[in-house]
Amino acid sequence: MAEAWSLTGNERAYLRELARKQAAYAALPIMAVRRSNWFALNDNTAGARPPVIIETWTFDRDFMPDSVYRCTSHLGRNLETHLLRNIRNHELIDDDKVMPGTFDIGWFTDIDDVGVAIHSEPIQDAEGVNCGYRFLHPITDLERDFHLLKPAVCRVDRPRTLAWKAFLDELLGDLLPVQIRTGTFGFTMLTYRVVQLMGMEAFFTAMCDTPDAVHLLMARLRDNALACMRWAEAEGLLLCNNGNDMSFGSSYNFTTRLPRKDWDGGAVRLRDMWGCVNSQETVGVSPEMYHEFCFPYYRDLCEPMGLVYYGCCEPAHPFWDDIRQYPNLKKVSISRWCDQRFMAEALKGTGIVFSRKPDPNFLSVDKTLNEPAWSAHIRETLELTRDIPVEILVRDVYTVHGNLANARNAAQLAKREIDRFFPA
Repeated sequence: MAEAWSLTGNERAYLRELARKQAAYAALPIMAVRRSNWFALNDNTAGARPPVIIETWTFDRDFMPDSVYRCTSHLGRNLETHLLRNIRNHELIDDDKVMPGTFDIGWFTDIDDVGVAIHSEPIQDAEGVNCGYRFLHPITDLERDFHLLKPAVCRVDRPRTLAWKAFLDELLGDLLPVQIRTGTFGFTMLTYRVVQLMGMEAFFTAMCDTPDAVHLLMARLRDNALACMRWAEAEGLLLCNNGNDMSFGSSYNFTTRLPRKDWDGGAVRLRDMWGCVNSQETVGVSPEMYHEFCFPYYRDLCEPMGLVYYGCCEPAHPFWDDIRQYPNLKKVSISRWCDQRFMAEALKGTGIVFSRKPDPNFLSVDKTLNEPAWSAHIRETLELTRDIPVEILVRDVYTVHGNLANARNAAQLAKREIDRFFPA
C-alpha cells in the first residue's frame, strides 16, 4: 500500500514547505484569539463576539484555479489542495477560521446505508463548470420498490487508515501532526436521501397518496442512520469533534461542553459528539406534514448525540414548534429565506446559536461588492440578535467572477459591523 503513495523529491519538498507555512500561521497570536471566540460562542459565554466565515469550496473556480498548483501527480495534487486551501484562506480571505495545527484525515470506511445504488448526471453551466446534477432515481413506485432498500452495511479498513497515517507522519508529521478526525458517520439528512431515491415530486405525492409507505421509508432511513452511528461507536471509531471541527456548513465546534462530564477518557460515545440534521427538501410542505413525516424520525436521530446543529438552506421558522423540541439542539441555521425577527425572538434565553447565512447574491451576482448594502445586511442581523449567540456563515457563493477581493472585503466589512456591537 505504501508503494502506491509515492511522491517525487520535488513534490515532497514543496509539500513540506506548505506544511511549514501552515504550521507558522497556526501559531500566530490571532489564531488563539479566534479559538477563544469560538469557545465563548459555543459555551454560551455572555457577550461572545460573532465569528465570520466565508465558505470557499463552492467558488473553487476562483479560489483554487489550476494556476495555483505545482504538484503534477494525483496524490501530490490532493495533498497540495489540503494545505493550500488553508493557507490561501488566511492569506486571501482572512475570516475567522482557525488555522489547523494538524494535518487531518479520516478513517477509510465503506458504508452502504440504503442497499441500492443512486446514480446521478452532472449539469454544466455556460462556462463548462459543473453546477448541478440530476439523480437517476432507483425507486419509481415506493410501494412496489421498497424491497430494494436494505439494512445498512458498514466496514472500516483500519490497516489502510493506519498505513496512510504512517505515510503522512513520515512526510509531514514533524511539521503538522497527523490527526484522525470523525463525525458521527450516520447519514442524517433523511429527506435528501428520499429525494435521491425517488425524487421530490414523487415524495410529495406519496405523502398524500401512500402515507404509510412514506412512514416505512423514513423509518428505514432513520434506522439505517442510527445503525451506522452505533456501529461507529461500537467499533471505537468516534473521536471527539469538540475542537477545530465542523458540525455542519463551516460552523466550528470548539466547546468545553463535550465530551460529557461522565466520560471516563476511554472510548468516545455518541453523546460526546457534535452531530447535525436538516431537511431542506421539505421547504414546500406544511408544518403539519413536517410534523407527521419528519419530526419523529429526526427527533430519534438527535437523541443519542451530544450537541446538534439543525438546518441548512431551509427556513426554520415555519417548523420551529417541532425543531425546538429536538434533543440536544445547540445551533439553528437561519438562511436568507428565514424570518430573522421571528427566530431572534424564539431563541432569546435558550443558548441556541443563531447560525446566520447571509444572502450569497451579494458576492455571486454583482461583480463588485455593494459595500453599503452588504454592511446594512449584516447590521440588520446584529441588531436583531442582541444578547443572542450568533455566527455569520457566508455559504453557497458559486462564483466571485475571479475577484477574490470581494470575498475578503465581505469578511472585513462584516467584522467592522461586529466591532460596532462588540467593541474591544
